[in-house]
This record gives sequence, structure tokens and C-alpha cells, in this order.
Amino acid sequence: MFIVHSYTLAVVLTVITMLCWGSWANTRKLAATSWRFELFYWDYALGVLLSALAFGITLGNAGQLGRHFISDLEQASAFSLTHAAFGGVVFNLANIMLVAAIEIAGMAVAFPVGIGLALVLGVILNYLAAPVGDPTLLAMGVALVVMAIALDAEAYRRQSRHSVRLSIKGLLLALASGVFMGIFYRFVAVAMYPDAARPIAGLMGSYAAVFIFAGGVFLSTFFWNTLAMRFPAMGIPVPFSDYWRGTLRSHLAGVLGGLVWGCGMSLSIIAASRAGFAISYGLGQGATMIAALWGVFVWKEFRDPARGVPALLCAMFLCFIAGLALIVLARTT
Repeated sequence: MFIVHSYTLAVVLTVITMLCWGSWANTRKLAATSWRFELFYWDYALGVLLSALAFGITLGNAGQLGRHFISDLEQASAFSLTHAAFGGVVFNLANIMLVAAIEIAGMAVAFPVGIGLALVLGVILNYLAAPVGDPTLLAMGVALVVMAIALDAEAYRRQSRHSVRLSIKGLLLALASGVFMGIFYRFVAVAMYPDAARPIAGLMGSYAAVFIFAGGVFLSTFFWNTLAMRFPAMGIPVPFSDYWRGTLRSHLAGVLGGLVWGCGMSLSIIAASRAGFAISYGLGQGATMIAALWGVFVWKEFRDPARGVPALLCAMFLCFIAGLALIVLARTT
């Protein structure tokens, strides 16, 4: 299987992860405006699974080092299969809860609470489990990225015509989402052998682990998304029959979104064998700032900025760039 040996290449892959995780939601704009997110999510989950399968049968079967994709799956223990799949179940719950929190409380509450908490918790858990990199530089980098997320949220709050929607339900959903989003990555990591070039019996390499993770995402969608359709955060319940009324374009938009996010997940796990799980996860979760770039420069969400917003955006991007630089420098060899 293809293995990353260079730290520089590992960083490049995590940057691509950040781009994928920060860009997949744009595919929602390709679907019909009436197409509910709950319906979009079915195709998104399928796209995540197809992406993992594509990586497995291509890069997962390349090269001479490590075990090939199918062989890796065949020898995986119940422990590694269960943990990787459960990581997908946990991620799926976190993702759906985050969307619900945004619907109820708005991005200015959901993002700094949910993604900020996920970033901090995910880096801490993965570093404690596999301490790779300088902890001081890593902590400083994470702190700056979290500050950038907070500045981004404040800019959106000021730009909005209405004040932040204070909602205990939305805040609790964001907190819960942050916890689950922060721990899902660790379940996948413990299912893998640490050195990609030295397989361990029962554990999986990156390609098999991500595929089982994606299977967990896909299968758990039938439970989590069904609940979301019956008890939506906003609006009326969505009947499943509406899914079959969607246009081909709307369905393909969802699959594309899943393919993009899944590509980011695969590259993150592939890079983690060289960069370490904490650094790989931390850089990937800088995706919030990529989403902000789309909003500022492509979708023109700040075309007529409110007072103080340009300064907040400048400070946000400076903190973001500085934070990413420190996370990268946390492991320079």
C-alpha cells in the first residue's frame, strides 16, 4: 500500500484534508434549494463510503510495504473492526448534531463551541495516546486556531441583522457535538498499527481502517438520520418518500459532498502515520477557516461589512495562519 515517508508530504496531505473538510458543504448549493439537509445526508453518507472504497482498491493496493487492502480487511480482529466502525457511528452523530445546533442557535454559537471543543479535545486525546511532536508548540497552535474560530463567529454575529439566537438546546447540542467530534478520530486510530510499514496481526492499515469507519458512517445513517427526519431541529418532519422525488442533480450533489469529505478523511489518516494523529487531526480541523474563506471571497457573505467586521476577519486569518504554522513546526523532523 502507498505509505507516506516524508513529513513534508504528510503536511501537504493534511492541508488537502483541511481543504476537503472545509469545502464539502459547498456541494449543498448544487442541490435544489428545496432539498432538505436530511435528504442530502443520505447521498453524502454513500459518497463517504465510495471514497474510502476508491482509496482502498487503488492506493491501498499500491507498493510492496504493508498489507494490501483486501488482505488487511480479511485478517482484522473483532477489536479493530469494532473500533473503526464505532468511530464512524460517533462521527455521524456528531456531524448531525452540529448541523442541528447551527439550525437552532446559528453558526456564531455552534461553530466556536462545537468545532472549537472538538479541535482541543481531539488534539489532547490523540497526543496523550501517541505523543508525537513538541507539546508546547502544538498547544500554542491549537489555541491560535481556536481563537481564529471565535473571531470568525464574532464576525458572522456582527454581520447578521439579528442578534445571536440564544438557545439552551442549541448550546447543548453544540457541546455534545464537540465532544463526539473530538473523540471519533481516536477510535479509528486505535484500530490501526502505528508504523504503516510494519503490520501487526489483527490491526489494520490506514486504507482498511478508513473503509470500516466509512461503513460505520453509512450504516449508522439509517438510525441517526431517520431520527433527524422524524424529529428535525427546525421545520416539519421529512417523509422518506421525499428522497425519491429528488432530482439527479440533487442526489449527485450529496454524493459529491461525501466524496470530498471522505477524501479528506483518507488523506488525514494516511498522513497520520508520519505526522502523528494529533498533528494530522489538528490541521484537518482548521477546515472551519477554509469554510470562512469560501464565505468571504466566493459567496460574498461580507459584501457590505458591518462595523468592525473587516478587522475581525483580518485578525481571524492571521491567527489561523500562525496557528497552522505552529502546529506544523511542532514536528519538523
